[in-house]
Parts: sequence; structure tokens; C-alpha cells
Amino acid sequence: MSVVALPSRVAAAWRLRRRRALLVLWPALALSLLLALVLGSVELQAQAMAFSIARAFSGLHDDTLAGIVLGLRLPRALVAAAVGGMLALSGALLQSLLRNPLADPYVLGVSGGASCAATSAIALGLGATAIALSSAAGALVALLLLLAIARRSLLGRGLEEGEGGGSSVLLGGVMIGSLCFAALGVGLALAPDGALRPIVFWLLGDLGGSTRLDTASAALLCWLALYLVARADARAIDLLQRGELEAFAKGVNTRAVQRRQVAVSAVATGIAVSLAGAIGFVGFVAPHLVRHRLGSDPRVVLPVATLLGACLVVLADTAARTVAPPLELPVGAVTALLGAPVFLWQLQRR
Repeated sequence: MSVVALPSRVAAAWRLRRRRALLVLWPALALSLLLALVLGSVELQAQAMAFSIARAFSGLHDDTLAGIVLGLRLPRALVAAAVGGMLALSGALLQSLLRNPLADPYVLGVSGGASCAATSAIALGLGATAIALSSAAGALVALLLLLAIARRSLLGRGLEEGEGGGSSVLLGGVMIGSLCFAALGVGLALAPDGALRPIVFWLLGDLGGSTRLDTASAALLCWLALYLVARADARAIDLLQRGELEAFAKGVNTRAVQRRQVAVSAVATGIAVSLAGAIGFVGFVAPHLVRHRLGSDPRVVLPVATLLGACLVVLADTAARTVAPPLELPVGAVTALLGAPVFLWQLQRR
């Protein structure tokens, strides 16, 4: 085999892996959304549900089933998909940039920073847009603080030293997360009793307030836009995983790529937290499973992981609504039940 033919064969291989995974995940996401529409405290038949939606679009808005689907379940399911996709995208980017399979917005304190800022905005009575912007800003501040603590590891300057630097980033992120949640604890202790339970439930992951189709549409557009920005740098991120010097020698503006993807990760986490609270471990589990099965090429990991994350959160939210109706479990608790054992397993392997 010629040396020239090797890169093309490698590229064809990762394209085939990506195509096969996407052929499975797109139907899986559609099935997850359908289950989210059908299942709940009131179970709906798919045929009756479709008929009711058709009646609603024809102008008959008094249909009860259509109100349940279009006013409650469909927006919530779409927001859940967008939140899962953005968290998985953020986790995939952080794992690539840090070269650490344990990296995750929740573990690294990024979600904690977003939660602090979003909770402050909620306490001040700000609107949804201001809460989302505050959440993204809080996530960015947490990432910048992480950068200041472990700059060599985060920006790849210490790659020649092996992967030990990734551990310092992980520990720094854990401390940032602890600091953020300590601040949240103080705020909760000072909060009035009437506001305490909703805030705590939101911090554990809550999609109950996602009942507007325009909010769901905006969330899906944000997910798509952030994914497209990340995908544009997929080849550069792949080169950075092999070493900053090699990426620079091949014409990659390493600093620009790193800063851009750090910003994408922060914005994705911030928007997800503003919509659904601090849902943990999705950003770790989805990219980790993809890397374990399909390799670490970002051109495969980014699209597959973001769809897998969307499926996971939609299914977790459906389970949270249906396990003990009419009560709802926190979505973050359901995802933690899946993510924490996988995290401990991976930690033991290192």
C-alpha cells in the first residue's frame, strides 16, 4: 500500500463508522421522542395522539390530547434533546482539548459556575434570555478559572510530559465545582422557604418548565449552531489531540481553535443549565461510550456523541416522569444513576 493512499483509507474508515452510527442514532432519537410523547401520567395511543394533533393544526384548539402533546410533552421532549446534545457536545470538546476521558462539564465545575450565575439571575427576577446569558457567562468564568489554574494542561503546552497534566485539570475542576456549589449552599440557606424547593429541584435537573414551543425551537437552533462551529474545527481538534507542535506544523492556528472551542463548550453548558438545571454526567457518558466503541476522531465523536446525549436525556426525562406518577423525579438524579458507575469504572481503569 502506498503512503499516499493511507490517509484516504483512514478517512474512508472514519466516515463509514460515523455513517453506521448515525444510521442507528437518528431512528433511536425519533423513537425516544415518540416515547416521550406517548408515555406519562396519562398514557396516549399513538393513533389518537396523531389525530388530535391534526385537529389542532386544523384550527380545533380545544382538543385535550393536543393540548397535552403540543403544550406540554412536545416542547419538553425537544428541549431535553437539545440539552442532552449540548451537554454531550461540551463534554466531547473538553475530553479532546484536555486529552482526558474523565473530562465533563459537571465534574470540571463548568455546570457549577453556570448554576451559580443562573440561580443569581433567577433570584433577581430576570427573564429567560438574561438567565441564559448569565448561565453562559458563569460557565465561561468557571472555564477561564480552570484555565488559570492549569493553563499548561488545558492549552496543550505540556503534552510532552504525558497525560499527568490532565489530572491537575480534573482536580482543579473538582475544586471549582465544590466552590460553586458551596456558594449555592449559602444562597439556598438564605433563600425564603417558598423558593427553596423549586430552586433545589431545578439544581438537580428539571425540565418541568419547558412548555413553550418557541423556547424549544430556540434551544434546537442553539444546539445546531454550536455543533456546526465545533464541527468546522473537527480536523484541527484531531491534530491537537496528537500534539500541539504537530498541529502547528500542519498549519493549525492552535490558540484560535482552542479558544473558540472553549467558548463553544462554555456557551453550550450555560444554555443547557439555564434550560434544565445542572444535569450531570451526560457530557461524560455519551462521548466516553462513543470513544470506547468508535475511536477518538472528533469527526466521528462530535456528531455521534451529541445525538447519543440527546437520546439519553430524552429517555431519562421520560423515565423521571413515568416511574412514580404523578410525582416527577429530578432528571439529574436519573442521569447520575447511569453516569456515576461509568465514571468510577473509567477512573479505576486509569
